[in-house]
Amino acid sequence: MDKKENDFNPITVDVFDENALGLFLKKIDFAKLNGLIPAVAQDYFSKEILMLAFMNEEALKKTVETGYAHYFSRSRNRLWKKGETSGHTQHIKEIFFDCDNDSILLKVLQKGPACHTGHKTCFYSKINNRLPASDSAGVNESQTGGKNGGAGEEKFYSLKLLYDFISGRKDSDPEKSYVAKLLKGGPEKIGKKLQEESLEVILSAIEGDRNKLIYECADLMFFYIVMLIYSDIDFFNVIDELKRREGISGLDEKRAR
Repeated sequence: MDKKENDFNPITVDVFDENALGLFLKKIDFAKLNGLIPAVAQDYFSKEILMLAFMNEEALKKTVETGYAHYFSRSRNRLWKKGETSGHTQHIKEIFFDCDNDSILLKVLQKGPACHTGHKTCFYSKINNRLPASDSAGVNESQTGGKNGGAGEEKFYSLKLLYDFISGRKDSDPEKSYVAKLLKGGPEKIGKKLQEESLEVILSAIEGDRNKLIYECADLMFFYIVMLIYSDIDFFNVIDELKRREGISGLDEKRAR
């Protein structure tokens, strides 16, 4: 018998204690795939799909309890925490389950690349079906700016994505990667570039050259991020510090140092 339409209204399940967590786990249908459910990881900010893995009940329980993604490896036949060897963890922001209670969507803060190949996402290959892409309204690429991002297409961008992109270069050959070369030079080399670019920002502001100021600020942000990566400081450590200062007077904060 088909479910009534009002059975499909969105619901929120609170799992703040062991009993509530147990009730939630009983709600999930692990039987269809012999004790497993598919779990999709999605970048919390960019909405990009990062990977697909599987969970058993223990993996889902660990994920809810710890706030970090845990999966079940079918090849190794064991539970594993994402990033347990690479450090590329997935900090959970939200967990959704589908209408059939047999699939999970994790919205995560991804540290480093999600894919073991070093790509940001496991879905870096695609099929060329020779058909024009279209949305639900039948609007194709020629109307939205095309594949390369014309007037109708806006690519998501953030400092977090830039941090991840730069971080992905740290193991590259210093002869072929400027980031790797800077990291090899250490804090002295990176610090010298920060000094140079800071001065360029100040001079551009004094000159009133708007375009040059934008250019130099971009350079400065780049070298700040490289210094964070060298120092093994995650981007969200800085965000957390900024959040801590929210609502605090700048004068009071300086006096408290």
